[in-house]
Amino acid sequence: MLINLSNHPFPLWSKEQKSSASHYGDIIDIPFPLIDAGSDEVYISQLADEYESKILAQAEQRDITVHLMGEQTFCYALLSRLLNRGIRCIASTTERICKDLGEGHKGTIFQFKRFREYKF
Repeated sequence: MLINLSNHPFPLWSKEQKSSASHYGDIIDIPFPLIDAGSDEVYISQLADEYESKILAQAEQRDITVHLMGEQTFCYALLSRLLNRGIRCIASTTERICKDLGEGHKGTIFQFKRFREYKF
């Protein structure tokens, strides 16, 4: 099973990303938390504990991999906990394609390339 913990729900993924994710089995979304930029380290640690518990509840029933992308300090805190428990975690990699739209604006498309495993 793949648990998607990111700001990008599985139904909105590209066909290529969905295909690559399919070998993990069933896919469930856990919405990424809204993290205020003013939050301190204690809050981030408590939030990581909360999400670790949510993930462990799923891990009791099956073998899981966690797709973890988002705010860096939270991801690091949660990732450390999950890897220490032997839970496989992955990130999605993308190619950034930028287009100058003029008048100081640009458009950016992120094209999925592959999943990359987090390792200590």
